[in-house]
Amino acid sequence: MFTPRSIKHCKACGGVAVYSVPADDNRERATCTVCHTIHYENPLNVVGTLPVWGDQVLLCRRNIEPRRGLWTLPAGFMELGETIAEGALRETVEEAGAHIELQGLYTVLNVARVGQVHLFYRARLLDTEFAPGPESIEAQLFHEDEVPWDEIAFRTTRETLKRFFADHRRGQFDVYVADIA
Repeated sequence: MFTPRSIKHCKACGGVAVYSVPADDNRERATCTVCHTIHYENPLNVVGTLPVWGDQVLLCRRNIEPRRGLWTLPAGFMELGETIAEGALRETVEEAGAHIELQGLYTVLNVARVGQVHLFYRARLLDTEFAPGPESIEAQLFHEDEVPWDEIAFRTTRETLKRFFADHRRGQFDVYVADIA
């Protein structure tokens, strides 16, 4: 079970926070010893796209840690005030400089051990002009047999790509939900 235990001080008053089970709850929460504010820690959403041009997919080579230099789909943490679709579109522009049209939610991958949920949309590339931002070294299209499988940064990217190529061969795309151990 994932237990981050990262809150040491109250965000409301600055008092010391301790982990205990509050009354009427069923799990430990960070609770302020001064003002008794309860702080909840919830999973982070990672949103992105699987941009496609014909039978090729767009990958970005990471220019930041973790896993700098490895390949991934354009994705990142969802920001407050945006929908998952808006976040996925923003991340694709920021990381690849790609012009896309979203085609629907494709994979929902629970990564409980790190407190994240990864959500990827299938996307149609509108052109093949890319302008990677500072978080990417490069953006490149790959056919299935060209994908640098040994250099994929994250398991969620690998799972999404494998599912895509299998679905592409059968000509049908469904939403895929899985738990990543």
